[in-house]
Amino acid sequence: MKRWRNQGIMSDVAIRTENLGKIYVIGEHRGGYKTLRDTIGNTLSAAFRRLRYNPQTSNPNPQPDHIWALKGVSLGIKRGEVVGIIGRNGAGKTTLLKVLSRITEPTEGWAEIRGRVRSLLEVGTGFHPELTGRENIYLNGAILGMRKAEINRKFDEIVAFAEIDRFIDTPVKRYSSGMYVRLAFAVAAHLEPEILLVDEVLAVGDAAFQKKCLGKMGDVAKEGRTVLLVSHNMGTIQELCSRCMLFEQGEIRTIGKPADVISCYLNSSRPACLSSYEGQIDQCKDVSLLKAKLVGSDGKGASTLKLTEPIIIEMLWGVRKETSGLAVAIFIKDGLSRVLFVASSEDVGIEIAEPGIWQLKSEIPNVLLPGEFRLDIMALVNRKAFFERVDDALGFRVVNVPWKDRTRPVGPKRPGFAYVLSRWERNYSELPRNES
Repeated sequence: MKRWRNQGIMSDVAIRTENLGKIYVIGEHRGGYKTLRDTIGNTLSAAFRRLRYNPQTSNPNPQPDHIWALKGVSLGIKRGEVVGIIGRNGAGKTTLLKVLSRITEPTEGWAEIRGRVRSLLEVGTGFHPELTGRENIYLNGAILGMRKAEINRKFDEIVAFAEIDRFIDTPVKRYSSGMYVRLAFAVAAHLEPEILLVDEVLAVGDAAFQKKCLGKMGDVAKEGRTVLLVSHNMGTIQELCSRCMLFEQGEIRTIGKPADVISCYLNSSRPACLSSYEGQIDQCKDVSLLKAKLVGSDGKGASTLKLTEPIIIEMLWGVRKETSGLAVAIFIKDGLSRVLFVASSEDVGIEIAEPGIWQLKSEIPNVLLPGEFRLDIMALVNRKAFFERVDDALGFRVVNVPWKDRTRPVGPKRPGFAYVLSRWERNYSELPRNES
């Protein structure tokens, strides 16, 4: 069966793979080219080594090991879809894009690509370092099969988007990594390929350029082009993608809605988080978190809170050395590990400066919409120097229940993360009558 199929005909499917696999050999030494003299000499040497070989004293070379970067990957991506790919480093995400970009050949299976493909995998991929930015734009357009007139129409937009007009006639080998990425993304997005493959390269750019790129990828998706995006930024995946795939050890673990797949990934990659935390005094630390517990309104331990029920955390701290200005801060995070807000004892003038065992209790108004949340707890001085930090120390869920006179629960698709009960007034009067 053919390993590659590239169809130019119209179809609802842009990318299809069947049992796609890629195997690499590690630990295998590959020498350079040898002359006839070297080959004869090595053959005779090997014969003498075999005669003198003693299994008790000799250590034969280890056999080369094999690793499956991809294994049994079967998927179908429709035309116009924006699909995110997430997973740990080494899970096979970039290998999949390299196979689809034809940078590397699959070991087994096949991939079918329908349309022109443009990939953005590494800084400077597809650029000739000795050519100028201008020449590389025309080179990439020609590789995509575009005519010079088409590239001319897009040239000014590409240069303006990349913000490198002053350096457009400079060889790209003199570009910084940020300039490389700006030009590469501008070329990839504006030369109108039907399929755009993007790896985690946008992290090289600054914040303003990343925001511009995200907006451009949103526009590309609306134009009906297919985008395959690899990223460790869960917020970007959830904002841009209609579907998401989770890779583990070269295989697809799950495919589905971005929120569900991201939640599965984060829960599998971080330690379990409970409603209580147990620590101990560390002799190497001046401050240690000994205990932490999340309690409900009844004072009992709780991992589930009702909508608007306060978030109450009881803590026990051990302080071995007097430290002026020592305060405790609690970071509330959502399921994507984004910090939503911070509660600090410093805000109300409470410190734990003197040596001893300190009991602290924090009651935080709950403005969170239903969902799952986690807490980071830390002790710091002047909001900078960390004396103790426990990530994901506690976790809880906010559930949707009727509250007071509200007879209908909050809608599950309400945007944002906060629930604020606003005050409303209502007055009524009749419409004026038309006397004519």
